[in-house]
Amino acid sequence: MTHPVHVTFPGRILIVGFGSIGQGVLPLILRHIGIKPERITIVTAEDRGQEEAANLRRVLDPLLGRGDFLLNVSVDVSSLALVKLCWEKGAMYLDTCIEPWAGGYTDPGVPAARRTNYALREEALALRAQNPKAPTAVMTHGANPGLVSHLVKQAMLNLAGDLGIDAGSPKSRDEWAQLARKLGVKVVHIAERDTQVTDQPKKLNEFVNTWSVDGFVSEGQQPAELGWGAHERNFPRDGKRHDFGGGAAIYLTQPGAATRVRTWTPKAGNFHGFLITHSEAISIADYYTVREGAQVVYRPTCHYSYHPCDSAVVSVHEFAGRNWQLQDSKRILMDDITSGIDELGVLLAGHKKNAYWYGSQLSIDEARKLAPYNNATSLQVTVAVLSGMVWAMENPNAGMVEPDEMDFRRNLEICSPYLGTVTGEYTDWTPLSDREKLFPEDLDKTDPWQFKNVRV
Repeated sequence: MTHPVHVTFPGRILIVGFGSIGQGVLPLILRHIGIKPERITIVTAEDRGQEEAANLRRVLDPLLGRGDFLLNVSVDVSSLALVKLCWEKGAMYLDTCIEPWAGGYTDPGVPAARRTNYALREEALALRAQNPKAPTAVMTHGANPGLVSHLVKQAMLNLAGDLGIDAGSPKSRDEWAQLARKLGVKVVHIAERDTQVTDQPKKLNEFVNTWSVDGFVSEGQQPAELGWGAHERNFPRDGKRHDFGGGAAIYLTQPGAATRVRTWTPKAGNFHGFLITHSEAISIADYYTVREGAQVVYRPTCHYSYHPCDSAVVSVHEFAGRNWQLQDSKRILMDDITSGIDELGVLLAGHKKNAYWYGSQLSIDEARKLAPYNNATSLQVTVAVLSGMVWAMENPNAGMVEPDEMDFRRNLEICSPYLGTVTGEYTDWTPLSDREKLFPEDLDKTDPWQFKNVRV
């Protein structure tokens, strides 16, 4: 196969972290970014490297210079510390989530409100305000967060066409928010169902996943978070608002891995997923907010609804049963996967056509044909990392940016060849469908898309 080179990069690339995502993105970088392999350096932690890992500047400073690029796919290394270093050195930056130092997600001495992605995002936005013309630092650009923000925009244009609404050519944040309001979108679910299976079943005291175990368990232990829509009228009993920042999201006083929600994808149908905190739940809700003066008159509810592979679901149940003490063994499914797909997309709901899902249906067989060192889940992440890097190299002085602020068409152009079937489908399913067959429930039947009805 011939692979297009999207951009020629004269600097050096420093990759921090080399787990499943780092290993999967490297061949894509070598295919699609014009750079010689000897100008790529990989820094990864080992047990005997703890002293070096603790001294971030001493390790990375000589490896990074003006015009270079730092790709952060590590865990337990502060994203904001790396951004500051990059800006001091005149280098660009990209990560897939805003990561704190080790323990930042789970330290019981830190108030729950400060262990949220909302708080991490507010810290990043405060840093951005101090340096608006810095080298480009792309925050949270994997599959989700990242790719899904671009899928939302394309889904909105598709929906507008099907509703006979003139979408125009929205470019600014306000224009996109006004379009979402005009379409009547009440809810955005990041709806994902991973059906990949292995011929090596999960063992007792083992956590199995199709991507980073450390990343999954970290975010799974954070409070469940969601962007809180203007249409919501049933505030959760265990819900909390933040007393700082923009106010686009709330959190629940329980872990995301212990919180389930109802959602729908085309192949899986309706299912229960985990409400795992992700920054896109906050940034999407914030980006599509319409205000009149200080009053919020429109904002969609947004959250992640994730059903991982079956082995990971069992792993989460065991993890929870151990009172969130991680199992002694960890395993990433890769070559032992025998079949299945990762169906990842966005469900836009509450409008005149009820609900519309748009996204990627990528099978393990397709993923193996498309790129080495990837499964279906990791490839959806790694190609979005690639597209974010290309966009940053094409826009090197944009300062700190979130996925919602980037060119969605350019990113989808780069990602689409690696996403399998990209499709959209309408459904008449709602969170009230087939309810109360066995027992009465406390439901809000005046509006099926209230979070009260979505939550299990």
